[in-house]
Amino acid sequence: MYIWIVAADLLSDEEHPMQLNELSAATGVSTASIKFYLREGLLPRGDEIHPTRAEYGPRHTERLELITGLRSVVGLRIDQIRSLIGLIDDPAVTRLELLGRTQAMVLGAPPQTLPDLPLVRELLDAYSWPDVPTDARAVLNGTLREMEAMGLSVSADVVLGYARAADQVAKQDLGVVFDEKSRDRTVLAVAVGVRAYGKLLLSLVALAQASRSIQRLGGEEST
Repeated sequence: MYIWIVAADLLSDEEHPMQLNELSAATGVSTASIKFYLREGLLPRGDEIHPTRAEYGPRHTERLELITGLRSVVGLRIDQIRSLIGLIDDPAVTRLELLGRTQAMVLGAPPQTLPDLPLVRELLDAYSWPDVPTDARAVLNGTLREMEAMGLSVSADVVLGYARAADQVAKQDLGVVFDEKSRDRTVLAVAVGVRAYGKLLLSLVALAQASRSIQRLGGEEST
């Protein structure tokens, strides 16, 4: 998950103050973009040392890491990033709520919560997952309903099989997230993880389907 933020891990050790051009060079973000993020309130103001000059430090490199990752990797809009940053900077928002809101933003949670499908209830019972309303649960309900509307039959065995693999991934993934002290890094890890692991799962399913198809149908052309 941290492939996108290794460089920023190195930057976080920089304790000496930087001016705007140095911040740009250290992060790879143009000075024009940095100024835009400052105007939009996405990036905190630097420490003013002169009416036309300010100094920046690790909190700025970390915030730029977050903004860049959410824009370029996850594909969020500026207004969505502003919303998440507002939650990050609000001490009243717990880390659990922050994780849930980040997932909802990346997944595109439905505006209203629909009643659980029987399959979702079966899934919760099978893995002893807490029976609490979450955006992720609403997204799953919505996805299953969309599949049904398209005429795709979804069996309990298939969903439970997917869930078994997803549960193992979640345990490993969240182990890293929970070790993260920074709220900026936590949000970035969750957002990138949801996007990256979703793509990884789709790629693995496609490879498995292709491989099984070759095993079953590969000899047909020669007959």
